[in-house]
Amino acid sequence: MNHTPDTDDQLRRSLGVGRRSFLSTCTAVAAGAIAAPVLGATPVQAAPRAADTGRGHTLVPADKRGIILYTVRDAIGRDPLASSLPSGFRAVFEQLARFGYRQVEFAGYGQHANSPGGASLESVQGAKLLRRWLDDNGLRAQGNHGFIPGSWPLTSADLDTFKKHLEIANILGLPHMGTGGDPTASSYKADWDVAAEKWNALGAIARRAGLKLYTHNHDAAYSFLLDGGPLDAQSKPTRSSGIRKLEYFLSITDPKLVWLEMDVFWAHVAQYKFRTYTAHDGSTQTNIFDPAGLVTRHNKRYPLFHAKDGVVNATNGMGYDMVPFGTGVIDYTTFFSRVGDRNYHNPMVEQDTAPSTTNPGQSLEYAAIGYRNLAALRR
Repeated sequence: MNHTPDTDDQLRRSLGVGRRSFLSTCTAVAAGAIAAPVLGATPVQAAPRAADTGRGHTLVPADKRGIILYTVRDAIGRDPLASSLPSGFRAVFEQLARFGYRQVEFAGYGQHANSPGGASLESVQGAKLLRRWLDDNGLRAQGNHGFIPGSWPLTSADLDTFKKHLEIANILGLPHMGTGGDPTASSYKADWDVAAEKWNALGAIARRAGLKLYTHNHDAAYSFLLDGGPLDAQSKPTRSSGIRKLEYFLSITDPKLVWLEMDVFWAHVAQYKFRTYTAHDGSTQTNIFDPAGLVTRHNKRYPLFHAKDGVVNATNGMGYDMVPFGTGVIDYTTFFSRVGDRNYHNPMVEQDTAPSTTNPGQSLEYAAIGYRNLAALRR
């Protein structure tokens, strides 16, 4: 990354990152890129964090250390007949268990056609195979970014597909079923009211099936709701009360029916991007988002996290670039310490950019690094 001292100092202050931490992290990431472990016949071993002394209170218990399979999607989709690397669900489960993971979050049920079970395991029989492989490796499926009906009111076809996914989830033993998208992409209060109505209804169906339904955030979901002020040419509000979209969603959905998964990386991107809003009276107001503070106010609504890390980038409009978990500047020690309830929350290591076109073993290497750094978190 190329930065000037002025832009670095301005950005690290806006992100709440100390200069020493910022500089040492950038150096560590550069060194880690050079010294990345090589994936071979033996299990990958990732270097522990330099700050890990082995002392203190473990923030993430061993049975709560998970990974979303989207991180290693290239390995799951790899042709086992064309590579000696772990390929397909069964082999990837085996490798993740060797690293130490005890939980996974699905991101669909597809794999390479040459893998055991075939291309699609999105069926009752496929789910039974997946459950057997999970059990064989001491893994528990904690959630899934799966099917959420696009229709509202629900069409018969969407309702049937949703119920099929609930059946699959129960076979897999999922306590939660969710989605990788926001409830709506809109900024308008009226659209979030509709989304809440839909999610309350879907949550009631999921609850009757014994599951908790959750939605996942990107940065835009923590931007400010447009809910007042002068109307535009389409009779839409143009100003905000200062409440953020998902905060409003939390306030109008039933806590017994709808849960959330915070992607901590995207929440920090929102903290960087969405700092000011135009109030109903036309004044400009400042409101700095506090991801951990929102969780502590609604702790039981957030059973899952995406544990995704980043380094400072002053040029991409987001404030961060994704890096392997534990090699960035997002302060997960403070985050997990503040939200507490370590035996309730389920952090899932994620890196969207883990797969590589030049290093086919990279995503599993990064998964190993993520596990070691998640396990090393102490206070």
